[in-house]
Amino acid sequence: MKHMKRITASALALCLTLALAGCGSSPASSTPSAPASSAPAASGSDVTGGLTEAERAKEFVTVATGPTSGIYFPIGGAFSTALGDWGYATSAQATAASGENIQLIQESGAEIAIAMQDSVMQAYEGFGAYEGKEPASNLRALMRLWPNYVQLVTTANTGIRTVEDLKGRRVGVGAANSGVELNARMIFEAYGMSYDDCTVDYLAYGEAIDNMKNGQCDAVFVTSGLPNATVTELATSYDMVIVPIDGAGRDALIAKYPFYAATTIPADTYNNKEDVEDVFVYNIMLVRSDLSDAMVYDMLTGIFENISTIQASHNAANKNIYLDVGVSDIQLPLHPGAEKWWADHGFTK
Repeated sequence: MKHMKRITASALALCLTLALAGCGSSPASSTPSAPASSAPAASGSDVTGGLTEAERAKEFVTVATGPTSGIYFPIGGAFSTALGDWGYATSAQATAASGENIQLIQESGAEIAIAMQDSVMQAYEGFGAYEGKEPASNLRALMRLWPNYVQLVTTANTGIRTVEDLKGRRVGVGAANSGVELNARMIFEAYGMSYDDCTVDYLAYGEAIDNMKNGQCDAVFVTSGLPNATVTELATSYDMVIVPIDGAGRDALIAKYPFYAATTIPADTYNNKEDVEDVFVYNIMLVRSDLSDAMVYDMLTGIFENISTIQASHNAANKNIYLDVGVSDIQLPLHPGAEKWWADHGFTK
């Protein structure tokens, strides 16, 4: 496994501040299940089954996030900060996102981790990118996070305007087996295509977009909340085009993989003057199945006691991470400690 960067919760404060500076405003009309107002935190609620302050101080929580160029990094770092403020020793770990985070949870390399639900369910059930592998039956869910939009971006001079136009071109599909790459693979399949139809670059989207600026790549898949800072920078400096994911290909994608849903990227999210047809898939927070019920229950209490820290980390968190979104959209089984916490707060799957 590649060397991974660790960042303490205290050192992450500057990163969070910088990340916020590049965040725009995401229209509420396109944000799935975005609540109209903040739900109350867990203050004063029943915390039976949680940890004492002394027990909490003995536990170390590593939060697996994502690459520093993406949204997972600041939001995951805010979870680390929130749990640190609750009394845990914490660390936020930069990773290649979903695929690596799933592996870290399986190998006890992290206590909680952000991942896209499509990647999680493939690993949990052993299909798609995880075909032929032992199902990751030890994965458990802590909570739902925010929707990730599958954004296919290019520049006007490439002439690419549809998914089918990717044939014969050089395409950045994300790091191998990352959540972005799994999305790209399923979209190619839904449109009756494969990687054999083009030249594929297995690069994180930040690197792939740098290559596109230099004329070494024609289109790039970016799966992220809205807006993505890297895509915003591209749209500011270049004549960027968002390629729609629509039509029969989108219908086939949703029919086969129901964790996708049809949506639009709203006008003026970037440089787009009109809504762009698209799909999204939810992110969820994974948790190690071997953690005690008491610790998982207690972490959720700490997260919602300090939810303002998490909401302040990025517009996608501010619009989507609230108590009242519940857990009904989570397909992965909840950890028993999480199941009890959510039930105690009025939510069941």
